[in-house]
Amino acid sequence: MRRKEFDQSHDQAELEAFLQEMSFGFLASVRPDGTPGITPLNFVYRNGSLYFHGSRAGEKIKSLKANEQVSFCVAREYALIPSYFEDPELACPATAYFKSVLLRGTASLVENLEEKADALQAMMAKLQPEGGHEPIRADDARYRGNLKGVAVIRLNVEHISAKFKFGQNLTEPKREAVAGQLERRGCPFDHETAALMRRYAPDGDGQPQPAE
Repeated sequence: MRRKEFDQSHDQAELEAFLQEMSFGFLASVRPDGTPGITPLNFVYRNGSLYFHGSRAGEKIKSLKANEQVSFCVAREYALIPSYFEDPELACPATAYFKSVLLRGTASLVENLEEKADALQAMMAKLQPEGGHEPIRADDARYRGNLKGVAVIRLNVEHISAKFKFGQNLTEPKREAVAGQLERRGCPFDHETAALMRRYAPDGDGQPQPAE
């Protein structure tokens, strides 16, 4: 059972902001032979659905045709927290702070060229924000053949849940002590992690705190 202090499933805005930020996740499906499969892939979350693409002849498509029920996980680890941040002897406090979102639903092939183009252009905007290409449009003859040939899959989200772990289970003095040690350590994302600890604290105001 998920500890309620880490559960962020109630905040749709937080979930969508995280999904917009991330570009890589893991698709869990059932292969035609009944065995479980996991596929790492790029994705884009758009208009309440999740989109990804691939070959029409690949194993991923065969699995989705055999069983449209899938799960998709997106996660980001922010910082490893060593045990000695809290206890000078015991290993028990060692942990990691992270965000994770789990989506479940049905997957279906997108055949409408305009929806395909919209999803792929949204993915380009995420993966190549600097531009440097002509926008993908269904009415652009240069893209029409590729749009017809590529498989674009829409995950129709039926359930979404999230776990954001940033020391919400700690007392305020312990949480501040860990945050301070992160800021002093200064590894990549440590200052961001300390700010998120304060943001998601049970007694916090829900607003991001500036990193020092």
